[in-house]
Amino acid sequence: MKLSPSSSPVGLPRSSVMVVFGTRPEIVKLAPLVRRLGDAAYVVHTGQHYDHGMSRAFLQSCGIGRVDLQLHVGGLPRAAQIGRGAEQIAEAVTRFEPKYVVVQGDTNATFAAALAANAVGVRLGHVEAGLRANDRRMPEEHNRVMVDHIADDLFAATEANRANLLAEGIADERILVTGNPVVEAVRSQRAAAQADGDELVRLGLYPSRYVLATLHRQENVDDPENLLATLHAFNRIAASGWPVVFPVHPRTRAVLTSLEATHLLDALIAEDPLPYERFLALAAHAAVLVSDSGGIQEEATVLGRPVLVVRDSTERPEALGTFTKLVTPQTLAAETAALLASVERTLERLDALPSPFGDGKATERIAEHIRVAVTEITPEEA
Repeated sequence: MKLSPSSSPVGLPRSSVMVVFGTRPEIVKLAPLVRRLGDAAYVVHTGQHYDHGMSRAFLQSCGIGRVDLQLHVGGLPRAAQIGRGAEQIAEAVTRFEPKYVVVQGDTNATFAAALAANAVGVRLGHVEAGLRANDRRMPEEHNRVMVDHIADDLFAATEANRANLLAEGIADERILVTGNPVVEAVRSQRAAAQADGDELVRLGLYPSRYVLATLHRQENVDDPENLLATLHAFNRIAASGWPVVFPVHPRTRAVLTSLEATHLLDALIAEDPLPYERFLALAAHAAVLVSDSGGIQEEATVLGRPVLVVRDSTERPEALGTFTKLVTPQTLAAETAALLASVERTLERLDALPSPFGDGKATERIAEHIRVAVTEITPEEA
């Protein structure tokens, strides 16, 4: 199939680059690339996050105006998500003949699309390559390692990520250190922010006088002991006079319901998942963030906010000791109290630190590499 001409800013044929995502973090980090590619991008959403607040609202707030192919693998077990997603994406690659496939991160959608591109023989780029927590209990760790080893182009966010790849025997010529697109995604959203004050007024909050919390990972949510310990910690923080804003992930709410523990949300400001710009508005003015999210660990470095990470390990060690600290559900309340006791000094110190995840030009570097690769593959069309 001959690709049609395109008005893409990078000068590539229409639909020559298939961009695949399935979750909120992927949408955030790939949105700048989709916008830069213009109609050279063929956008596929696997539906891994299928709740409106977890996907469609994010697409709109991140500036992705269209999805060219919508799949529906959400709600399936992990193996089924990967298997069915890979099968359907491979069919799409065969039918529409993109010259390049881009994936991001470590989700089931990422692994499914990587398997599909590899099976069909289309060049594959992996954004945010080389992250390692060295924790094999994490499904995400398996996904990211396997994608890195079959990808053709590895877009590593940091030199530490590059070192991880080299240590696993991946050839240096396959690796490009780009920075992380999260930096420009946050800066773009914050530059366009208009209603920070409205968001705080709506919730009755004051700048730097509340805690913002999220929780969604398997080791926290599916373990009743960890989940209940974390929610009790949130309640102790709120009882100490620091309001806790808690956008509740659908998975977290479902488990709390099954445990008959939704009353633990009563003392918190429990919200549905928020559009990206509203979440960033709250994150930008929080005294402390508490989360098990990898993306929030990155976003906080751009916003200059501290994060207590409710995990045993992290694949983002670049921020440890400055912006982030690992804690357990059992120590969370005490660690939060200690941080809040001197939070003004902490915020002043972090405000002066640059993000360790790049200079905000990651997407530019990735798009240029893809442009050259596609042009080499189809010189008469690109």
